[in-house]
Amino acid sequence: GGEVINPPKTFEEVNKEALERHELYIASHNDYFVGEPINRKYDPSTFHRFNLYGKETPHFNDGRNVARTLRWLHEMQMKKSAKIVPKISDDFKEKFQSQLGKVLDPLADTLNVPPDHTFGIRLKPDDHGVGDLLHYRLPSEYLRGKDRERAVFTAIRQNLKKANYHNFETLLEAFRHYDKDGDGKISKDDLNKACFQLNIDLDEELLDALFDFCDLDRDGFIDYLEFVNFLNWKDKMSLGEYEKNIITKGKRRAPFDLTPPENTENKSDENAILKPENIVPKEPGSSELTPRTLSRPTDRVFSDYRTTSSQYNAVVGGIPSKFYPLYGIPTIRADIPAPRFRRISDITNYGDQANAYALLYPSIYSNKGVHETDFLKTRPKEEIARILRNIGVNISDESFDEVWRQACLKDHRGEACVESVRNVLDEMQVSHIKSS
Repeated sequence: GGEVINPPKTFEEVNKEALERHELYIASHNDYFVGEPINRKYDPSTFHRFNLYGKETPHFNDGRNVARTLRWLHEMQMKKSAKIVPKISDDFKEKFQSQLGKVLDPLADTLNVPPDHTFGIRLKPDDHGVGDLLHYRLPSEYLRGKDRERAVFTAIRQNLKKANYHNFETLLEAFRHYDKDGDGKISKDDLNKACFQLNIDLDEELLDALFDFCDLDRDGFIDYLEFVNFLNWKDKMSLGEYEKNIITKGKRRAPFDLTPPENTENKSDENAILKPENIVPKEPGSSELTPRTLSRPTDRVFSDYRTTSSQYNAVVGGIPSKFYPLYGIPTIRADIPAPRFRRISDITNYGDQANAYALLYPSIYSNKGVHETDFLKTRPKEEIARILRNIGVNISDESFDEVWRQACLKDHRGEACVESVRNVLDEMQVSHIKSS
Protein backbone atom coordinates (compact mmCIF):
# COMPACT_ATOMS: atom_id res chain seq x y z
CA GLY A 1 0.00 0.00 0.00
CA GLY A 2 2.85 2.35 0.73
CA GLU A 3 4.26 1.97 -2.74
CA VAL A 4 0.85 2.76 -4.28
CA ILE A 5 0.34 5.90 -2.19
CA ASN A 6 3.97 6.98 -2.28
CA PRO A 7 5.57 5.39 -5.33
CA PRO A 8 9.35 5.53 -5.52
CA LYS A 9 9.36 8.11 -8.32
CA THR A 10 10.72 11.61 -8.69
CA PHE A 11 8.57 14.74 -8.82
CA GLU A 12 9.14 15.17 -12.53
CA GLU A 13 7.95 11.61 -13.23
CA VAL A 14 4.85 12.01 -11.06
CA ASN A 15 4.01 15.39 -12.68
CA LYS A 16 4.42 13.96 -16.17
CA GLU A 17 2.05 11.08 -15.45
CA ALA A 18 -0.50 13.48 -13.92
CA LEU A 19 -0.51 15.67 -17.03
CA GLU A 20 -0.93 12.63 -19.27
CA ARG A 21 -3.92 11.39 -17.30
CA HIS A 22 -5.45 14.89 -16.85
CA GLU A 23 -7.47 14.57 -20.06
CA LEU A 24 -8.96 11.31 -18.85
CA TYR A 25 -9.80 12.92 -15.48
CA ILE A 26 -11.62 15.76 -17.28
CA ALA A 27 -13.65 13.31 -19.30
CA SER A 28 -14.54 11.21 -16.27
CA HIS A 29 -15.05 13.86 -13.62
CA ASN A 30 -15.43 17.10 -15.65
CA ASP A 31 -12.87 18.71 -13.39
CA TYR A 32 -10.37 21.40 -14.44
CA PHE A 33 -7.48 23.23 -12.88
CA VAL A 34 -8.05 26.65 -11.38
CA GLY A 35 -8.29 29.15 -14.23
CA GLU A 36 -8.02 26.46 -16.89
CA PRO A 37 -10.13 27.29 -19.98
CA ILE A 38 -12.50 24.63 -21.28
CA ASN A 39 -11.41 23.13 -24.53
CA ARG A 40 -14.64 22.51 -26.46
CA LYS A 41 -12.72 21.18 -29.42
CA TYR A 42 -14.07 23.66 -31.95
CA ASP A 43 -12.74 23.77 -35.46
CA PRO A 44 -9.49 25.75 -35.19
CA SER A 45 -9.86 27.05 -38.73
CA THR A 46 -13.01 29.03 -37.84
CA PHE A 47 -12.70 29.53 -34.10
CA HIS A 48 -9.91 30.54 -31.75
CA ARG A 49 -10.30 30.23 -28.04
CA PHE A 50 -8.75 33.64 -27.28
CA ASN A 51 -11.20 35.54 -29.48
CA LEU A 52 -13.89 37.76 -27.82
CA TYR A 53 -17.53 37.39 -28.86
CA GLY A 54 -20.72 39.16 -27.92
CA LYS A 55 -21.48 42.74 -26.74
CA GLU A 56 -19.30 44.48 -24.14
CA THR A 57 -20.93 44.97 -20.77
CA PRO A 58 -20.87 48.67 -19.71
CA HIS A 59 -18.87 49.24 -16.56
CA PHE A 60 -17.13 52.05 -14.58
CA ASN A 61 -13.84 51.74 -12.80
CA ASP A 62 -14.93 54.07 -9.96
CA GLY A 63 -17.53 51.55 -8.75
CA ARG A 64 -20.64 53.69 -9.15
CA ASN A 65 -22.79 50.76 -10.29
CA VAL A 66 -21.71 48.72 -7.28
CA ALA A 67 -22.60 51.60 -4.98
CA ARG A 68 -26.03 51.86 -6.61
CA THR A 69 -26.75 48.21 -6.01
CA LEU A 70 -25.76 48.48 -2.37
CA ARG A 71 -28.11 51.45 -1.69
CA TRP A 72 -31.78 50.65 -1.18
CA LEU A 73 -34.44 52.67 -2.91
CA HIS A 74 -36.14 53.52 0.36
CA GLU A 75 -32.93 55.02 1.76
CA MET A 76 -32.44 57.18 -1.33
CA GLN A 77 -36.00 58.50 -1.08
CA MET A 78 -35.55 59.31 2.62
CA LYS A 79 -32.33 61.14 1.86
CA LYS A 80 -33.86 63.32 -0.84
CA SER A 81 -37.08 64.06 0.96
CA ALA A 82 -37.63 66.85 3.52
CA LYS A 83 -36.61 66.02 7.04
CA ILE A 84 -39.47 66.07 9.51
CA VAL A 85 -38.59 67.36 12.99
CA PRO A 86 -40.77 68.29 15.96
CA LYS A 87 -41.75 71.96 16.13
CA ILE A 88 -40.71 72.22 19.78
CA SER A 89 -37.21 71.10 18.93
CA ASP A 90 -36.99 73.48 15.98
CA ASP A 91 -38.16 76.45 18.06
CA PHE A 92 -35.63 75.64 20.75
CA LYS A 93 -32.74 75.57 18.25
CA GLU A 94 -33.83 78.80 16.61
CA LYS A 95 -33.98 80.59 19.96
CA PHE A 96 -31.01 79.24 21.86
CA GLN A 97 -28.56 78.16 19.15
CA SER A 98 -26.56 80.38 16.77
CA GLN A 99 -28.11 80.84 13.34
CA LEU A 100 -26.24 81.86 10.23
CA GLY A 101 -26.67 85.58 9.57
CA LYS A 102 -28.63 86.26 12.77
CA VAL A 103 -27.61 87.75 16.12
CA LEU A 104 -28.06 85.32 18.99
CA ASP A 105 -30.47 87.02 21.38
CA PRO A 106 -32.25 84.56 23.71
CA LEU A 107 -33.95 87.42 25.59
CA ALA A 108 -35.45 89.12 22.55
CA ASP A 109 -38.98 87.98 23.37
CA THR A 110 -38.81 88.46 27.15
CA LEU A 111 -36.87 91.77 27.41
CA ASN A 112 -38.26 94.77 25.55
CA VAL A 113 -35.26 97.04 24.87
CA PRO A 114 -34.13 99.06 21.82
CA PRO A 115 -31.88 97.26 19.31
CA ASP A 116 -28.91 99.54 20.09
CA HIS A 117 -29.24 99.13 23.86
CA THR A 118 -25.96 98.42 25.69
CA PHE A 119 -25.99 96.61 29.01
CA GLY A 120 -23.67 97.45 31.87
CA ILE A 121 -22.31 100.63 33.47
CA ARG A 122 -20.91 103.23 31.10
CA LEU A 123 -17.42 104.22 32.19
CA LYS A 124 -16.55 107.89 31.98
CA PRO A 125 -13.25 108.44 30.16
CA ASP A 126 -10.38 109.95 32.12
CA ASP A 127 -9.63 113.62 31.70
CA HIS A 128 -5.90 112.94 31.43
CA GLY A 129 -3.89 110.72 29.13
CA VAL A 130 -0.55 108.96 29.34
CA GLY A 131 1.30 111.98 27.94
CA ASP A 132 -0.19 114.23 30.62
CA LEU A 133 1.04 111.87 33.34
CA LEU A 134 4.52 111.57 31.84
CA HIS A 135 4.96 115.34 31.54
CA TYR A 136 3.41 116.20 34.92
CA ARG A 137 0.89 118.60 33.39
CA LEU A 138 -1.51 120.51 35.59
CA PRO A 139 -5.23 119.68 35.35
CA SER A 140 -5.80 122.95 33.49
CA GLU A 141 -3.23 121.88 30.87
CA TYR A 142 -4.59 118.38 30.16
CA LEU A 143 -4.71 117.71 26.43
CA ARG A 144 -6.94 114.63 26.37
CA GLY A 145 -10.30 115.22 24.76
CA LYS A 146 -9.11 118.45 23.12
CA ASP A 147 -7.98 116.99 19.80
CA ARG A 148 -10.44 118.96 17.69
CA GLU A 149 -9.75 122.15 19.62
CA ARG A 150 -6.00 121.70 19.18
CA ALA A 151 -6.39 121.03 15.45
CA VAL A 152 -8.45 124.22 14.95
CA PHE A 153 -6.02 126.17 17.08
CA THR A 154 -3.04 124.91 15.03
CA ALA A 155 -4.81 125.85 11.79
CA ILE A 156 -5.38 129.40 13.10
CA ARG A 157 -1.71 129.77 13.99
CA GLN A 158 -0.69 128.58 10.54
CA ASN A 159 -3.02 131.09 8.89
CA LEU A 160 -1.58 133.92 10.99
CA LYS A 161 1.95 132.85 10.10
CA LYS A 162 1.11 132.81 6.38
CA ALA A 163 -0.54 136.22 6.64
CA ASN A 164 2.52 137.64 8.38
CA TYR A 165 4.79 136.12 5.71
CA HIS A 166 2.84 137.54 2.76
CA ASN A 167 2.12 141.02 4.18
CA PHE A 168 5.28 141.96 6.07
CA GLU A 169 8.95 141.82 5.21
CA THR A 170 10.29 141.90 8.75
CA LEU A 171 9.09 140.73 12.12
CA LEU A 172 9.10 144.29 13.41
CA GLU A 173 6.59 145.39 10.76
CA ALA A 174 4.32 142.49 11.64
CA PHE A 175 4.57 143.21 15.36
CA ARG A 176 3.77 146.93 14.87
CA HIS A 177 0.75 145.98 12.79
CA TYR A 178 -0.58 143.93 15.71
CA ASP A 179 0.41 146.57 18.29
CA LYS A 180 -2.39 149.05 17.70
CA ASP A 181 -1.66 151.16 20.78
CA GLY A 182 2.07 151.47 20.12
CA ASP A 183 3.03 150.47 23.66
CA GLY A 184 5.25 147.53 22.60
CA LYS A 185 2.71 144.91 23.68
CA ILE A 186 -0.20 143.15 22.01
CA SER A 187 -3.40 142.91 24.01
CA LYS A 188 -6.26 140.52 23.40
CA ASP A 189 -8.24 143.30 21.73
CA ASP A 190 -5.29 144.08 19.42
CA LEU A 191 -5.03 140.41 18.44
CA ASN A 192 -8.76 140.25 17.72
CA LYS A 193 -8.58 143.38 15.49
CA ALA A 194 -5.57 142.01 13.60
CA CYS A 195 -7.31 138.70 12.98
CA PHE A 196 -10.41 140.54 11.75
CA GLN A 197 -8.30 142.58 9.28
CA LEU A 198 -6.72 139.34 8.01
CA ASN A 199 -10.20 137.77 7.45
CA ILE A 200 -9.73 135.25 10.25
CA ASP A 201 -12.98 134.99 12.17
CA LEU A 202 -12.43 133.78 15.75
CA ASP A 203 -14.98 133.20 18.44
CA GLU A 204 -14.23 134.17 22.01
CA GLU A 205 -13.18 130.67 23.09
CA LEU A 206 -10.64 130.23 20.29
CA LEU A 207 -9.32 133.75 20.79
CA ASP A 208 -8.74 133.03 24.49
CA ALA A 209 -7.01 129.76 23.64
CA LEU A 210 -4.73 131.47 21.10
CA PHE A 211 -3.91 134.31 23.44
CA ASP A 212 -3.22 131.99 26.40
CA PHE A 213 -0.92 129.90 24.24
CA CYS A 214 1.13 132.92 23.16
CA ASP A 215 1.12 134.68 26.55
CA LEU A 216 3.74 132.52 28.20
CA ASP A 217 4.47 134.74 31.20
CA ARG A 218 0.73 135.22 31.91
CA ASP A 219 0.95 139.04 32.16
CA GLY A 220 -2.09 139.60 29.92
CA PHE A 221 -0.04 140.82 26.95
CA ILE A 222 2.00 139.33 24.11
CA ASP A 223 5.41 140.97 23.99
CA TYR A 224 7.81 140.95 21.07
CA LEU A 225 9.69 137.87 22.25
CA GLU A 226 6.51 135.83 22.60
CA PHE A 227 5.31 137.10 19.23
CA VAL A 228 8.40 135.96 17.32
CA ASN A 229 8.33 132.57 19.07
CA PHE A 230 4.71 131.62 18.42
CA LEU A 231 3.52 133.73 15.46
CA ASN A 232 6.73 133.74 13.43
CA TRP A 233 6.77 132.26 9.94
CA LYS A 234 10.38 131.06 10.25
CA ASP A 235 12.39 129.47 13.01
CA LYS A 236 15.28 131.62 14.26
CA MET A 237 14.83 134.43 11.76
CA SER A 238 17.85 136.73 11.71
CA LEU A 239 17.61 140.31 12.94
CA GLY A 240 19.01 143.12 10.80
CA GLU A 241 21.21 145.77 12.34
CA TYR A 242 18.63 148.50 11.88
CA GLU A 243 15.87 146.28 13.27
CA LYS A 244 18.00 145.45 16.30
CA ASN A 245 18.59 149.15 17.01
CA ILE A 246 14.86 149.88 16.90
CA ILE A 247 13.58 147.00 19.01
CA THR A 248 16.12 147.70 21.77
CA LYS A 249 14.86 151.34 22.01
CA GLY A 250 12.05 152.17 24.32
CA LYS A 251 10.50 155.03 22.37
CA ARG A 252 8.61 154.51 19.19
CA ARG A 253 9.08 157.33 16.67
CA ALA A 254 6.69 156.61 13.86
CA PRO A 255 4.42 153.76 12.80
CA PHE A 256 6.86 152.59 10.12
CA ASP A 257 10.07 154.30 11.13
CA LEU A 258 12.43 151.37 10.65
CA THR A 259 15.69 153.35 10.37
CA PRO A 260 17.02 155.17 13.42
CA PRO A 261 18.23 158.77 13.07
CA GLU A 262 21.91 159.40 12.57
CA ASN A 263 24.39 160.15 15.37
CA THR A 264 22.36 158.23 17.93
CA GLU A 265 23.85 155.94 20.51
CA ASN A 266 22.66 152.36 20.83
CA LYS A 267 21.55 152.54 24.42
CA SER A 268 18.97 150.07 25.71
CA ASP A 269 15.93 151.33 27.55
CA GLU A 270 14.04 149.60 30.30
CA ASN A 271 10.87 149.97 28.20
CA ALA A 272 12.44 148.42 25.08
CA ILE A 273 10.28 145.89 23.27
CA LEU A 274 13.17 143.40 23.38
CA LYS A 275 15.87 143.31 26.02
CA PRO A 276 19.52 142.83 24.91
CA GLU A 277 19.79 139.63 26.94
CA ASN A 278 16.99 138.14 24.82
CA ILE A 279 19.06 138.51 21.64
CA VAL A 280 21.32 135.50 21.06
CA PRO A 281 23.48 134.26 18.17
CA LYS A 282 21.59 132.32 15.55
CA GLU A 283 24.14 129.52 15.70
CA PRO A 284 27.05 128.99 18.09
CA GLY A 285 29.88 131.20 16.88
CA SER A 286 27.71 132.95 14.26
CA SER A 287 27.58 136.74 13.86
CA GLU A 288 23.88 136.68 12.95
CA LEU A 289 21.51 137.46 15.83
CA THR A 290 18.00 136.22 16.52
CA PRO A 291 15.49 136.48 19.39
CA ARG A 292 15.86 133.89 22.14
CA THR A 293 13.73 130.77 21.88
CA LEU A 294 11.19 130.41 24.66
CA SER A 295 10.34 127.07 26.23
CA ARG A 296 7.36 125.87 28.20
CA PRO A 297 7.51 123.89 31.44
CA THR A 298 6.17 120.86 29.60
CA ASP A 299 8.97 121.22 27.07
CA ARG A 300 11.54 121.13 29.84
CA VAL A 301 9.94 118.04 31.33
CA PHE A 302 9.85 116.41 27.92
CA SER A 303 13.54 117.13 27.35
CA ASP A 304 14.41 115.51 30.66
CA TYR A 305 12.22 112.48 29.94
CA ARG A 306 14.09 109.65 28.26
CA THR A 307 12.92 106.48 26.64
CA THR A 308 14.95 103.41 25.83
CA SER A 309 14.62 104.12 22.12
CA SER A 310 15.83 107.73 22.51
CA GLN A 311 18.84 106.55 24.50
CA TYR A 312 19.71 103.97 21.85
CA ASN A 313 19.46 106.52 19.03
CA ALA A 314 21.25 109.31 20.91
CA VAL A 315 24.62 110.52 19.65
CA VAL A 316 25.80 112.35 22.77
CA GLY A 317 25.01 110.86 26.15
CA GLY A 318 23.48 107.72 24.70
CA ILE A 319 23.93 104.13 25.78
CA PRO A 320 27.07 102.51 24.30
CA SER A 321 26.37 99.82 21.76
CA LYS A 322 28.01 97.16 23.93
CA PHE A 323 25.24 97.60 26.53
CA TYR A 324 22.41 96.97 24.03
CA PRO A 325 20.33 93.90 24.91
CA LEU A 326 21.13 91.14 22.43
CA TYR A 327 18.78 88.32 21.48
CA GLY A 328 19.26 85.21 19.38
CA ILE A 329 22.44 83.51 18.18
CA PRO A 330 25.34 85.87 17.29
CA THR A 331 26.67 85.87 13.76
CA ILE A 332 30.26 85.47 14.96
CA ARG A 333 30.33 82.68 17.52
CA ALA A 334 33.17 84.00 19.65
CA ASP A 335 31.41 82.55 22.71
CA ILE A 336 32.37 78.97 21.82
CA PRO A 337 35.79 77.57 20.93
CA ALA A 338 36.51 76.69 17.33
CA PRO A 339 36.89 72.94 16.65
CA ARG A 340 40.34 71.61 15.86
CA PHE A 341 39.05 69.83 12.77
CA ARG A 342 36.24 71.54 10.90
CA ARG A 343 33.79 69.75 8.66
CA ILE A 344 33.18 70.93 5.13
CA SER A 345 29.50 71.53 5.97
CA ASP A 346 30.41 73.71 9.01
CA ILE A 347 29.81 77.33 7.87
CA THR A 348 29.91 78.85 11.37
CA ASN A 349 32.19 81.84 11.86
CA TYR A 350 34.10 81.31 15.12
CA GLY A 351 35.88 84.68 14.90
CA ASP A 352 38.86 83.25 13.03
CA GLN A 353 37.67 84.33 9.60
CA ALA A 354 38.60 87.54 7.83
CA ASN A 355 36.09 90.36 7.48
CA ALA A 356 35.07 92.17 4.29
CA TYR A 357 37.89 94.74 4.62
CA ALA A 358 40.51 92.00 4.82
CA LEU A 359 39.06 90.32 1.75
CA LEU A 360 39.10 93.56 -0.25
CA TYR A 361 42.51 94.71 0.98
CA PRO A 362 44.59 91.67 1.98
CA SER A 363 47.86 92.27 3.83
CA ILE A 364 51.28 91.44 2.45
CA TYR A 365 51.43 88.52 4.88
CA SER A 366 48.21 87.04 3.49
CA ASN A 367 49.69 87.12 -0.02
CA LYS A 368 52.57 84.99 1.31
CA GLY A 369 50.21 82.50 2.95
CA VAL A 370 50.75 83.81 6.50
CA HIS A 371 47.56 84.67 8.37
CA GLU A 372 46.75 86.45 11.62
CA THR A 373 46.42 83.23 13.58
CA ASP A 374 50.02 82.38 12.71
CA PHE A 375 51.23 85.57 14.44
CA LEU A 376 49.15 84.94 17.57
CA LYS A 377 50.01 81.27 17.95
CA THR A 378 52.20 80.53 20.97
CA ARG A 379 55.54 78.99 20.00
CA PRO A 380 58.63 77.77 21.87
CA LYS A 381 61.70 79.96 22.23
CA GLU A 382 63.84 78.03 19.75
CA GLU A 383 61.18 78.21 17.01
CA ILE A 384 60.75 81.99 17.33
CA ALA A 385 64.53 82.46 17.26
CA ARG A 386 64.71 80.39 14.07
CA ILE A 387 61.89 82.46 12.49
CA LEU A 388 63.76 85.72 13.27
CA ARG A 389 66.98 84.37 11.75
CA ASN A 390 65.12 83.19 8.62
CA ILE A 391 63.59 86.64 7.99
CA GLY A 392 66.98 88.35 8.41
CA VAL A 393 66.83 89.73 11.95
CA ASN A 394 70.38 89.72 13.34
CA ILE A 395 70.19 89.72 17.13
CA SER A 396 72.55 88.34 19.71
CA ASP A 397 71.61 85.58 22.11
CA GLU A 398 71.73 87.93 25.10
CA SER A 399 69.44 90.46 23.39
CA PHE A 400 67.04 87.74 22.31
CA ASP A 401 66.88 86.42 25.88
CA GLU A 402 65.86 89.89 27.09
CA VAL A 403 63.27 90.17 24.31
CA TRP A 404 61.87 86.75 25.20
CA ARG A 405 61.67 87.69 28.89
CA GLN A 406 59.75 90.91 28.21
CA ALA A 407 57.40 89.16 25.74
CA CYS A 408 56.58 86.46 28.32
CA LEU A 409 55.82 89.14 30.92
CA LYS A 410 53.07 90.54 28.67
CA ASP A 411 51.15 87.25 28.74
CA HIS A 412 49.40 85.99 31.87
CA ARG A 413 50.41 82.43 31.03
CA GLY A 414 54.08 83.28 30.57
CA GLU A 415 54.02 82.32 26.88
CA ALA A 416 55.06 84.29 23.82
CA CYS A 417 54.09 84.49 20.17
CA VAL A 418 55.55 86.16 17.11
CA GLU A 419 53.27 89.21 17.55
CA SER A 420 54.36 89.83 21.15
CA VAL A 421 58.03 89.51 20.15
CA ARG A 422 57.47 92.00 17.31
CA ASN A 423 55.89 94.49 19.73
CA VAL A 424 58.85 94.21 22.11
CA LEU A 425 61.34 94.75 19.27
CA ASP A 426 59.37 97.83 18.11
CA GLU A 427 59.37 99.27 21.65
CA MET A 428 63.12 98.72 21.98
CA GLN A 429 63.74 100.39 18.63
CA VAL A 430 61.63 103.42 19.58
CA SER A 431 63.41 103.83 22.91
CA HIS A 432 66.77 103.55 21.17
CA ILE A 433 65.84 106.27 18.66
CA LYS A 434 64.67 108.61 21.46
CA SER A 435 67.86 108.09 23.48
CA SER A 436 70.09 108.76 20.48
